[in-house]
Amino acid sequence: MDANELRAMQAPIKDRYKSEPGDARITLKARGSVDDQHLACKVETGRALAIAGLHPATGGSGQELCSGDMLLEALVACAGVTLKAVATALEIPLRSAQVVAEGDLDFRGTLGVAKDAPVGFEAIRLSFEVDTDAPQEKIDTLLKLTERYCVVFQTLNKRPELSAGIVNVANG
Repeated sequence: MDANELRAMQAPIKDRYKSEPGDARITLKARGSVDDQHLACKVETGRALAIAGLHPATGGSGQELCSGDMLLEALVACAGVTLKAVATALEIPLRSAQVVAEGDLDFRGTLGVAKDAPVGFEAIRLSFEVDTDAPQEKIDTLLKLTERYCVVFQTLNKRPELSAGIVNVANG
């Protein structure tokens, strides 16, 4: 896909969102069920069932997916697609591009071993390796716009309002 094809594909969507801003607001949903036999959660991905379990650093077998890895993978996926879309729009030819996300965790917090240890990632680093003949100024713009328009990056960066609830269906 080139820049003109991208613009042509997105133009009617952008026009609709300008005239009907409410159409741009959607709710994405993920769903899973707790495994009744194992310490795992079966996550419906739309393509296959992903089985998430404990990370080996917390006693897991390593057979199941780690939700922390899945978070980083979601960041890589979103950043990679965004990078490609921005490169296409800016007409920056990429011979190849690699995306890497790394996150630092202290599992003492997750396991309740140390109350001063945080639960969750303390730091996340996102990096790109691109092979292009574009000038550095365009590469800098590519990074800036990829950061700006990557939904997962911005979600982590801005921290959305979070809430949690629980319903006991046995009380029915």
